[in-house]
Amino acid sequence: HWAFISAMTLMAAESVLHALTVGADSPAEMMHWQRWRLQVMSLLPGIWVLFSLSYSRGNHVEFLSRWRAALIAAFAAPVGLAFLFRNSLIVSQAQAASAGRLFTLGWAGAALNLMLLLAAVIALMNLERTYIAATGTMRWRIKFMVLGMGVIFVVRTYTSSQTLLFHNSVNLSLEGAGNIALLLGGMLMLRALFRPGCFDTDIYPPQTAFHHSLTLILTGFYLLMVGVFAKVVAFLGGDAAFTLKAFVLLIVLILTTLTLLSDRARLYARRFFSRHFQRPTYDYRAVWRRFTEETAASVTQKELCEAAVKLVSDIFQVLSATVWLVDERNGNLNFAASTSLSESKAAELSPSSKESSEVIGALKGHAEPVDLDTSTEPWAATLKKCHPDEFRKGGNRIAAPMLGGGRLFGVMVVGDRVNGTAFSWEDFELIKCIADGMAAWVLNIQLSEKLLQTRELEAFQTMSAFFVHDLKNTASTLNLMLKNLPTHFDNPAFREDALRAIGKSAEHMNQLIGRLGQLRHELEIHVVECDLNEIVSKALADWQGATGARLVVHSGALPKLLLDPEQMLKVVTNLALNAREAVSADGEVRIETRQNEGWVILSVSDNGTGMDPEFVKRSLFRPFQTTKKNGLGIGLFQSKMIVEAHQGKMQVETESGKGTIFRILLPFQTRINESQTANRG
Repeated sequence: HWAFISAMTLMAAESVLHALTVGADSPAEMMHWQRWRLQVMSLLPGIWVLFSLSYSRGNHVEFLSRWRAALIAAFAAPVGLAFLFRNSLIVSQAQAASAGRLFTLGWAGAALNLMLLLAAVIALMNLERTYIAATGTMRWRIKFMVLGMGVIFVVRTYTSSQTLLFHNSVNLSLEGAGNIALLLGGMLMLRALFRPGCFDTDIYPPQTAFHHSLTLILTGFYLLMVGVFAKVVAFLGGDAAFTLKAFVLLIVLILTTLTLLSDRARLYARRFFSRHFQRPTYDYRAVWRRFTEETAASVTQKELCEAAVKLVSDIFQVLSATVWLVDERNGNLNFAASTSLSESKAAELSPSSKESSEVIGALKGHAEPVDLDTSTEPWAATLKKCHPDEFRKGGNRIAAPMLGGGRLFGVMVVGDRVNGTAFSWEDFELIKCIADGMAAWVLNIQLSEKLLQTRELEAFQTMSAFFVHDLKNTASTLNLMLKNLPTHFDNPAFREDALRAIGKSAEHMNQLIGRLGQLRHELEIHVVECDLNEIVSKALADWQGATGARLVVHSGALPKLLLDPEQMLKVVTNLALNAREAVSADGEVRIETRQNEGWVILSVSDNGTGMDPEFVKRSLFRPFQTTKKNGLGIGLFQSKMIVEAHQGKMQVETESGKGTIFRILLPFQTRINESQTANRG
């Protein structure tokens, strides 16, 4: 927030220097304070651009990196002009003192005003981009902050353009408008500070050009109109009220923009036309066409849900729209997207497994949207907890089940409607239509993902078969060489070197054959009742003899589990070896077992190099994907298959440069038949 504080402090100092200029007793003293004001003003362009690039942007580091050269120029050029060419800021006291234009700027002062004008326009465009990228509650949180800074930037655009228009003459009475704008903008920003999350909202605007910027269009229109008016006025002999008229034009543009941005104004306009022109509240063809266009490019469930909540928020004028998807494997409700909840906040509000089961079971029997605030069912209370209302007068919250083909794919919850307007039957019908459409899209994406996994598995099996065939031939050749080696047994040096090289190669290749050959077949699980702590102890039996990291083991009291000890031993061994290879000689590996809420948990953590989040997200558990120099990328793929065959889950937490934690969660009651198998993939 230091950029915001710096900007407000500098503008306050500039206002003080303006007051000292106006109250000075002599022209020389006035010019002295005015030069100081311009020097302070030279610090503003860079601060403005920096604030506009970083305010409420979750990806502000990317924008700052991309704008690095422009930021350096925004700081260096104005400051260099103001301090290196101080005497060229103001060249003389104007003769037309009666008109209020008391000073004439030099070339440095004119250039400084031009830079201030450009910085104000760029800052406005950046804030516009942030505001447009925000939706629902996030837009509500930042609206008054954006409007407050916008008022200041707009008035600065006006005053700087007027100074340049009138032959670089400074009008102190006109400059006073900047102080009024600072006061009005400060009042709007003070209002923003009373809204929670004003400075804690993370928005991710796209890094696109400004070719669709409303700010750029309005600024160009304003400067064009003022320039034309100035030429017309000069041709007609002058107009003493021209400055006032130009200011009125600017105010009209500001009010028009504020009206267009007002959610409440758009809602009233829609209702007015619906009431007085006898038309439905919604144009269903336009809504469905828009839904199709904005979701057609979604290739993942998350992308689909993000597009859907933005669309629903705009159509129904609700500030909070959230989608929870059903995880059929674990029977949980998982957060997908929201206009009001961040991922960290949603993680805190996520329902437990028991609560999720209640909600899923109840919504399967509800084909219509449900008013959560009038329902007394326990599952409705769970959804209300997952979707807290941001406003006391935001109206009721509505839950729409996403049903299709007799299956529940998720639930969409909307609330915090603009002006607290109640949902009508027409709203319910359209919400249901959108929820059903989303169910169909989710099903299509799930089927596409399964098809992709099948094709990946087919390609993987083909590749593994090739490796096995090739390595078998090589191993056979080496074994034949070993059989013929006695012919040269009389040469001790040759015998020793050959045996060492051939034996090492054969052993290595046989290991590859064994590991790759296993992947060609189904994974067979033969469970017996056993103790996970004993499996961990067996896997770590050879650790003490190995050099390297320090091992810390904490074994908690665990119940007996139905496990395949041989397969689970592979998992523990693989995780322990990976952790040891990831740390330095003085590193530490921690292995812990415990139980929690029906799960037995095995944790393997290290303080090593960690992994890149993008690699974890896209490639960690896929075959032949590895970060190790000599790794095959098979170990974790196998481990995940084994854990899932035991009806368990495998989780990972990592941070590059700090370390990694792998967790295996196994249920207390694992029911696996001796003959049950799990396909590789």
